[in-house]
Amino acid sequence: MTIRIDKALIAEQNDKLLSDLQEDYQALGNKLARSDINIDEITAKAEQFEIAVPSWGTGTGGTRFARFPGVGEPRNIFEKLEDSAVINDLSQCTGRVSPHFPWDKVDDFTELKQFSDELGLRWDSINSNTFQDQPGQEHSFKYGSLSNTSAASRELAIQHNLDCIEWGKTLGSKTLTVWVGDGSNHPGQQHFQHAFERYLDSMKKIYAGLPADWEMHIEHKMFEPAFYSTVIQDWGSNILAAMELGEQAKSLVDLGHHAPNVNIEMIVSRLIQFKKLGGFHFNDSKYGDDDLDSGSLHPYQQFLIFNELVDAEYRNQEGFNPNYMLDQSHNVTDPIESLINSAASVQRSYVGALLVDRSKLTEYQNSNDALMASNTLKAAFNTDVSPILAMARYKKGGAIDPIATYRSAGYRSAVAVKRPNSGGNGSGIV
Repeated sequence: MTIRIDKALIAEQNDKLLSDLQEDYQALGNKLARSDINIDEITAKAEQFEIAVPSWGTGTGGTRFARFPGVGEPRNIFEKLEDSAVINDLSQCTGRVSPHFPWDKVDDFTELKQFSDELGLRWDSINSNTFQDQPGQEHSFKYGSLSNTSAASRELAIQHNLDCIEWGKTLGSKTLTVWVGDGSNHPGQQHFQHAFERYLDSMKKIYAGLPADWEMHIEHKMFEPAFYSTVIQDWGSNILAAMELGEQAKSLVDLGHHAPNVNIEMIVSRLIQFKKLGGFHFNDSKYGDDDLDSGSLHPYQQFLIFNELVDAEYRNQEGFNPNYMLDQSHNVTDPIESLINSAASVQRSYVGALLVDRSKLTEYQNSNDALMASNTLKAAFNTDVSPILAMARYKKGGAIDPIATYRSAGYRSAVAVKRPNSGGNGSGIV
């Protein structure tokens, strides 16, 4: 039996906070009105905002040294969906789930689709996995998958991606995300150009299997598991591959997959300009590829990224329709709480970017007034839009204070009885 957060409990918790929220919302509305901004229009856009939850993110993550299982963590895709439904019940902006195969593979995908429908969830991008060998796998990916020197290993990786497309069709997805760990650990180990040629040849075979209304999103990663060279290591290789493959191939930006101090917002602008921005994996990073909670360290950078995204939305830029998704590893927190927090953080950046005075910003840019252009962005960023986020959740039937409501519900304790800890990991993460 599926366990959900009681709507009566959400309403009860909201009743305690509604009066204060209305007061704060009115005060913010009055402040924004002085800048000719209608708060209700901004709230309506906040209600429309969506960001997908990664199925693997509902489980406890791990490090290179150990993984510490969490209480009541999901053991399979059905239980991951149950947790995802709870996240959306409270946040009301996470109605899509992105699966990872073969971690989430089932015998009957029609049954899986029916279950997600019952929970009110839709399917986002399908993620393929050719970065680790599966039990009984005939040809290894130890030395790469789509770029492997072994034709048999390449064909196995290609077929897995084609299988993912077929599974995605049943679920109602429209996107295949491809990330590979292919690369090398020693100078001279790999011929850079030949490896990239093999990768492109493999990807062309996968691309040929895409339905006409699908997109292929290519994900890059600077390092790991290969530490000397990576086949798709940055946005340059990413966009080159996407341009080589065709219009349905686009680049995916994971915030944790860049070298330190890279100007990610400018990369986003370039990808938008050439109609190659496929979507995002939102997270945060301190040193390198940390997959920390979104906005936990660099909220201004996240805001600046959304400044570019909202600018493209504002100008009705052709070909602009990116997917937004979280991608995090929760080692010491309850994954449900972290995903709720992160979804709100990304939504906050979006709403903040909506407050930027774009006509003034353009004026300052054209007159080379660097200080006032910067101050225009900071004025929006420094505006506390919490009342807008809370009101958007409330109006859609979510929780004004989702974390407090979640803890009051005792959900984690309830599912712990249903999901005894076996020491295993249903997330797929090692």
